[in-house]
Amino acid sequence: MVSQMRATHPNATFTYVDVYSAKYNLVTQAKNLGFEDPVKICCGSFNDQYVACGERAFDGNGTMIGSNTACENPSKYISWDGKHYTEAANQFVAKLILNGSLSDPPISLSEACQKP
Repeated sequence: MVSQMRATHPNATFTYVDVYSAKYNLVTQAKNLGFEDPVKICCGSFNDQYVACGERAFDGNGTMIGSNTACENPSKYISWDGKHYTEAANQFVAKLILNGSLSDPPISLSEACQKP
């Protein structure tokens, strides 16, 4: 599609960024990149039981449990709450986008924004 758009609009600049690969690499290489287990979340669990971040629930014994606190070091986690990336994970993905390593053409964003 990008090639087709480039051919149709020769005076425009199109850059394709493979965000899926950035996120896939983040998850599959988590430990090598300094992150904890990629399926663990920073906020939203209590003793290995999922409880939405900041909410309370009851365990099987009727005891109220909650997850009012986040993990000690959020920069070691990929996911904040099972739905949202942590700042550290977002920075990893942004770095790959900005440096152009996952772009077609493979140029940095600052180079892509320059007028020819």
